[in-house]
Amino acid sequence: MLKLLGFFLVFASVPACASELVLGDFKTDLIPHPVPYAVLLPDGYKDGAPLPMLMVLHGAYSSRDELVRSRSIYDDEWKSGRLPKMVVATITAGPVCFYMDFKDGSEKWESLILGPFRDFIHKTYNASADPKKSVLMGGSMGGEGTLRIGLKHPESFAAIAALEPGLEPILYWKDMTPRMHFWISDADLEAAFGKPADPAYWEANNPNLIVTLHSKQILDSGMQIYLDVGDDDTLLLFGPVEHFHRILWDAGIKHEYHIVHGADHIGRTLPARTTEALEFLGRTVNPPGPDPDAVKFKQMLAPIKEKFGIKE
Repeated sequence: MLKLLGFFLVFASVPACASELVLGDFKTDLIPHPVPYAVLLPDGYKDGAPLPMLMVLHGAYSSRDELVRSRSIYDDEWKSGRLPKMVVATITAGPVCFYMDFKDGSEKWESLILGPFRDFIHKTYNASADPKKSVLMGGSMGGEGTLRIGLKHPESFAAIAALEPGLEPILYWKDMTPRMHFWISDADLEAAFGKPADPAYWEANNPNLIVTLHSKQILDSGMQIYLDVGDDDTLLLFGPVEHFHRILWDAGIKHEYHIVHGADHIGRTLPARTTEALEFLGRTVNPPGPDPDAVKFKQMLAPIKEKFGIKE
């Protein structure tokens, strides 16, 4: 198994910040040990109405320290007003847990994130329980987890942002080849999906197939989707992410998709890519409203499009 560097490992040391960082351990019957967590709180989070909530999912072999290292990004975005203030929470998940409920029931990461941990953040840190004020973001393994959890439960989130998610370009387990997951060991797959891996369980948790089978539910929810990958990704994820983008496109699910020229799986492009994803999420919880010029342009072209039978 290739032990990947943490998703935000390259971020610089954190300067003095106006935000408050809370570290703790969350005890739950869903995981066989206490789960370390981190919460980043903007200045004045206790004042007034509950703030939107952002859950961040880290990459393989990383930890809550990803949020600690990226703290200055949030402070800069809050100070500039480009990102609305929100409660940001993360956990230290299993090294290669995929943020899944394991088939054997030994670890239930999806249930933890959607259930008691999220409830704990709502009640403890003045975070909104309104799904329209709840967003999810992750990179690499966390990007895959973001897609899986968000697409299975689109009614629970206003938006999700998946950066360089660890996907395979297939719908069904029978089409899996070793090359598609050369950076994941068979032992890691079997820990989550059963030994031997259960094809039906893998398919039920495959973001590609979730979209294919449940596109109407996703569309009806109104959940917004952000997708990103580098075209020089060492894990070769540009192909699988492009494949997923096409599945969304063919299903009529609008989304924002960035293929970043010259970007690898780690390195100097990640802070800027993270900032762009955060600003996308911010626009979903605090919409900017209609663009007057765009509205006029649509109105001008509407009769012409109607003449040619073009529907929106």
